[in-house]
Amino acid sequence: MTNILEVCDVSKIYGPVKALQNVSLTVAAGEWVAIMGPSGSGKTTLMNIIGCLDSPSTGRAALDGLDLSSLTAAELTAIRREAIGLIFQQFHLVSYLTALENVMVAQYYHSLVDEGEALEALGRVGLADRAKHLPRQLSGGEQQRVCIARALINHPKLILADEPTGNLDETNEGLVLDILHSLHRQGASIVVVTHSPEVAEHAERVVVLEHGRVASDRRKGDGLAVAG
Repeated sequence: MTNILEVCDVSKIYGPVKALQNVSLTVAAGEWVAIMGPSGSGKTTLMNIIGCLDSPSTGRAALDGLDLSSLTAAELTAIRREAIGLIFQQFHLVSYLTALENVMVAQYYHSLVDEGEALEALGRVGLADRAKHLPRQLSGGEQQRVCIARALINHPKLILADEPTGNLDETNEGLVLDILHSLHRQGASIVVVTHSPEVAEHAERVVVLEHGRVASDRRKGDGLAVAG
């Protein structure tokens, strides 16, 4: 199976701090992987590299065969905009734009704005009837679903979710996970960064980081644990 993501011997160093140390992992096309670990384990740093928000100090990261490691900041921005769907814990919606307009913003920065397509994306996450509402008029779960619609509107190669249920109650967490399951069944490649074992168990594979290294890599059902 083709790999959508390859991280090869990646380290990230900030002065005296080694945030990542020789991390390697792959994500197959259509696979759902959860990345876990305590605070300071390197999860956010790895997510930033995968999401084209940062570059490794050493090593190589590639998305769908394209080496990201030597790209400029502008080139990384273009890749992030065109190939990655980012879902954040903090939503990052524009407060004065409606749900529909927040989705259309992603279209604007990618190619052409298409209101009908944006409305369809909101419909896929159950929010077609909330399209004209501002973020403050939406619940936390509804705001997160707007984020998911925005992340999906440009048909990304990889969905990268950072603590996507961290600010949600149990009911809305279930709704968001149901959407991720639906996307996965449709063939989406998903990487979820999470503190929650319950959220991680929805993935096919769980990678645990400790002190900037891969401590284990376990595929659901096979009991495999590979030390980093």
